[in-house]
Amino acid sequence: MSTISETSALAPFRVRSFRFQWPADMATSWAFEMESLILGWYVLVETKSVLMLAVFASLQFTGTLIGPMVGVMGDRIGHRNLLCIMRAIYALLAATLMILTFAGVLTPVHVFVIAALSGLVRPSDIGTRAAVVGDTMPGAQLMAAMGIQRTTQDTARIAGALTGAGLVAMLGMGPAYAVVASLYTISLLLTWKAGTHATTHSAAPAHAGARPSPWRDLKEGLAYVRDTPLLLAVMCLAFLLNLTAFPLSNGLLPYVTKEIYHSDQAVLGYMVAGIAFGALLGSILLSRIGSAIRAARVTLISSLVWYAMLIVFSQLESSAGGILVLMFVGFAQSTSQVPMATILLRNADAALRGRVMGIRMLAINGNMPGLLISGPLIAGFGYPLTAALYCTIGVVFTVIIAVHWRAQLWRREAPANKR
Repeated sequence: MSTISETSALAPFRVRSFRFQWPADMATSWAFEMESLILGWYVLVETKSVLMLAVFASLQFTGTLIGPMVGVMGDRIGHRNLLCIMRAIYALLAATLMILTFAGVLTPVHVFVIAALSGLVRPSDIGTRAAVVGDTMPGAQLMAAMGIQRTTQDTARIAGALTGAGLVAMLGMGPAYAVVASLYTISLLLTWKAGTHATTHSAAPAHAGARPSPWRDLKEGLAYVRDTPLLLAVMCLAFLLNLTAFPLSNGLLPYVTKEIYHSDQAVLGYMVAGIAFGALLGSILLSRIGSAIRAARVTLISSLVWYAMLIVFSQLESSAGGILVLMFVGFAQSTSQVPMATILLRNADAALRGRVMGIRMLAINGNMPGLLISGPLIAGFGYPLTAALYCTIGVVFTVIIAVHWRAQLWRREAPANKR
């Protein structure tokens, strides 16, 4: 690793912890994407209901409600230790579903229960892994590290989507879930190894005396975000994107594939891979030029482009055109989310980093009402009109956020825009 210069896009790999964390995050992300695709298609086929699909997708985000408390735990026991516990839970739940499938007793009820249990933990994974990066990475390399770290999700959406669909088609659901469980187990082992020789948390030392209660820690974190305009602005934008953009580009794709394109799992895999390929390009670009951009401005502009591309996508009736537009959707998604996470990690107090990222995960809770409301709207008015409504609301409120917090998000001299 000594041949990698400090300014190289690969400089984050000079940090030993990151060399283990990156493949661990990759394995987890691959399993996430395979799992979502396999189960989403299963629910849609078995129930024949877009409402049930929306319910299933929303169950994966139930843990957003406890995200801040998960952040408190991370600050107390160490972010890497918390990540190990979370990934052990994923492996156990995946193994349970695998056994039910091989036994021939799997039903949609089992899927909903397991999705709900996994959803208590899963939403906090991204924030916790980001906190580990923030703990171990020098500030000058943080944007590059977050760009590289984001590639674990992007490549997972490509490989996980295509592999998930292919494995189910060729081998059946049981063997496909054996692969998912194996990926979670590999991720657990690598995550544990990542923290062997690195300090990956900001917990107070043992001699610092009795710590306040977890609830007091949580209140401290919430008050810190509330009283810090930059952090509050980013949280509001994150909630808005999860409410109006993510449901269209994530949870509802099985519906678009089956009911609008009249296609099968293979096309669904290509659609997910299209988003991921665009996002991967965005992540690679940010890993190369991240230190030269004004993060908050790029976040706002990319969010508006994201909505524009979703409107175009919603009006198309050809899967080939849809996949092409989804590449632009993915690019805009990546170039909005990576700078957003970097802003939080750079500007949050190190002792409160876990709580801040936990509160950021609370913003994912916007997915739940976004998905649940979309079901009846699509049933009543159709997907194109529903998508146009969601995107219009998103654009209007993104502009409102940019204007209201322009001193924190738009001015060149703002801390969030420092290069």
